[in-house]
Amino acid sequence: MAVVGIIANPASGKDIRRLVTHATVCDNMEKVNMVRRILLALQAAGVERVLIMPDYFGIGARALDGLTGPFRLNLTVEFLSMNITGTQEDSLRAASILKDKVDCLITLGGDGTNRLVAKGCDEVPILPVSTGTNNVFPTMLEGTVAGLAAGFIAANRVLPEEGLARHKKLEVYIDGVFTDIALVDVVVLNEQFIGSRAIWDVDKIKHIYATRGELKNIGIVSVVGALQPVQAMDPYGMYVEIGQGGPCVMAALGPGLLVQVPVKSFARLEPMQRMAVSGTPFVIALDGEREISVRSGADVEINLNPAGPRVVDVPKTLARAAAQGLMRL
Repeated sequence: MAVVGIIANPASGKDIRRLVTHATVCDNMEKVNMVRRILLALQAAGVERVLIMPDYFGIGARALDGLTGPFRLNLTVEFLSMNITGTQEDSLRAASILKDKVDCLITLGGDGTNRLVAKGCDEVPILPVSTGTNNVFPTMLEGTVAGLAAGFIAANRVLPEEGLARHKKLEVYIDGVFTDIALVDVVVLNEQFIGSRAIWDVDKIKHIYATRGELKNIGIVSVVGALQPVQAMDPYGMYVEIGQGGPCVMAALGPGLLVQVPVKSFARLEPMQRMAVSGTPFVIALDGEREISVRSGADVEINLNPAGPRVVDVPKTLARAAAQGLMRL
């Protein structure tokens, strides 16, 4: 039986960057419509069962309410039995439950949502649909397209070696102990308290460690894209030290927020070579959000690990599905 999980974050795309930039808003009713289209496409692709994370807005339940008449579902849809906190921990908890129950996970959220899902889902493939703010890891996808691709993978109609890609991740170690991960960037800030989670002020940035970065990206990794672009499938990452002494680049730190960023130095970040971070105390942001306050004197290291999450390559998956005639009646 092909089973797919859906984690739709009702809080994604609603942080403070809506006030300080001109970011697009993806409201929860649009997420409801997206889930409807995903469910219909999963059914068409051969999925028989779907498990959905419950949430305070009721995205999944509202989606089911609209599927009647010619859009009636024949597959089984169930909601996870879990306590809802209304925080980002819901996504992590749901992924930890789903990892032993599903063949593929569809996420509706931003970089932060997918970071937590990747922490909890182990080897279960992820198909990330963008509904957050500065999205680099997830992509803008029509729900129908996302559902078809995830369904073909879950039903094993497109094999993992034909439709999945292994992405990189960054690991944070404090005093030699693994602490957390990031899928896109680890940013060290000249601060001592977490405060507002989102970051957009370049004057507070000390170091950037990135798995990728291109000029098409919005957010901190646009600095990497302006210096020396690194693609998601490149085997290396990039380190950037902010400050005077090197080139100055124009970077899009947010939608419509183009700023000059002084760069002291930058270098390739090689895999599995831990890089020490000096200058404690500071705050560490993971994938665009402040997460860790580091005390003075702590030993901090960043490691680029090529064994990150398995991600559905939608164009490759659908191309393979077409080549196999999976849509022919």
